[in-house]
Amino acid sequence: MNAFPIRALIALVVAACLFARPAFAQSILRDAETEAFLDEISAPLVEAAGMVPENVDIVIIDDPSINAFVAGGQIVYLHSGLIAEADHVGQLQGVIAHELGHIEGGHVIRFRDGLERAGNISLASILLGAAAIAAGAGEAGMGIFMAGQQVATYNLLAFTRVQETSADLAGARYLSHAGLSGKGSLEFFRKLENQELRLNIPQKDSYARTHPLSRERISTLTGVYQRDPAWERPVNPDHEARFQRVKAKLIGYVDPARATRDYPQGDNSVAGRYARAYAWHRGGYPDAALGEAEELVASDPTDPYFQELRGQILLENGNPEAAIEPLSNAYEMTNGHPLIAVTYGHALIAREDPEQMAEAKRILRAAVHKDRENSFAWYQLGVIYDREGDFAGAALASAERFHLIGEHKLALASARQAMNNMKNSGPDWLRAQDIAMVSEAEIEKLEDK
Repeated sequence: MNAFPIRALIALVVAACLFARPAFAQSILRDAETEAFLDEISAPLVEAAGMVPENVDIVIIDDPSINAFVAGGQIVYLHSGLIAEADHVGQLQGVIAHELGHIEGGHVIRFRDGLERAGNISLASILLGAAAIAAGAGEAGMGIFMAGQQVATYNLLAFTRVQETSADLAGARYLSHAGLSGKGSLEFFRKLENQELRLNIPQKDSYARTHPLSRERISTLTGVYQRDPAWERPVNPDHEARFQRVKAKLIGYVDPARATRDYPQGDNSVAGRYARAYAWHRGGYPDAALGEAEELVASDPTDPYFQELRGQILLENGNPEAAIEPLSNAYEMTNGHPLIAVTYGHALIAREDPEQMAEAKRILRAAVHKDRENSFAWYQLGVIYDREGDFAGAALASAERFHLIGEHKLALASARQAMNNMKNSGPDWLRAQDIAMVSEAEIEKLEDK
């Protein structure tokens, strides 16, 4: 009984806080072009925040809502819906700057401190209320109890609002340092304000909210941004053109119906063809998708992402042999980008030509060396090892894959199988042991819960 109000308070606030959503419970979207673009546009903001760009990741979550958050570490999570609703690259950079403010401020860690203080208030109200009830003042005791819960909740909400305001001002500082206008940031807050109005969210005050009202944030930031020398500076035209590309391909992938509506036939821009190619491909119209991809390749054969798209459509529609050339081109043009490498390796394996297995193995091993967190790459490596009769290697690859996707029991079983087929020395055996130990710990946590 004593723990329930505190637990309810924690659930209430964590569920509402922008920076506390569990990314692992949602689907992560990965794309070579989009990740390269996000790295480039965020780099000056990351440096302004005193961090190293190579150590900060921008991750896209497949979620149609307009949202972004941090959840510990140097990772900014963007919902696909946020990118789809942003009008230009400046708006997206404004959001990223704000989230970097949460990281630099250590707000996830400090939130736990605020949560503990709120919990102490809540616990104190329980004890005082219980004492009053024991003394025969039942109604007074319940009043103390309820008032304590309310004070604890409002104190924690106030704590998160201060963090949001701090991140707003930090984001403004990063934009200024990077020479970027804050107009996009203000425009995006106006989008959020319009959303609040559509959802009939009370606009009187922000006392019972985790975030200040958008109009309050706009009022605070307008003067800050307008005084900045970069206020009238336009967005980078190259970044804007690339933003429209990645936005279009994202919409085509996550919302094919919207893509065909927003980018109708006759829109022969790169963004239009991108959106329709992904929409047709996802909707099961391979000829139409391939037609758009081939038009893109014809417009610029040196663009690796056009080549990647054409190869992906061919591969995923049962023509791996034809997919190899464009995927090989994309692989070479991007200096072996790990995501493109995985698709290329998949095409080589799908041909079922023993002579190409060695090349597929080389490409996939290089890919996981650059990016160990691609579960499909480990799956394909496991296929190759199994065909070679390397059962220890296949088991270790499976352990890596299951570890990444959170299948801890399967990861443990595969890691043990790998260790049983190896000598108890060497980096592969040690890696299998690490996975086994981590998996055991995760299984114990789940059993405790």
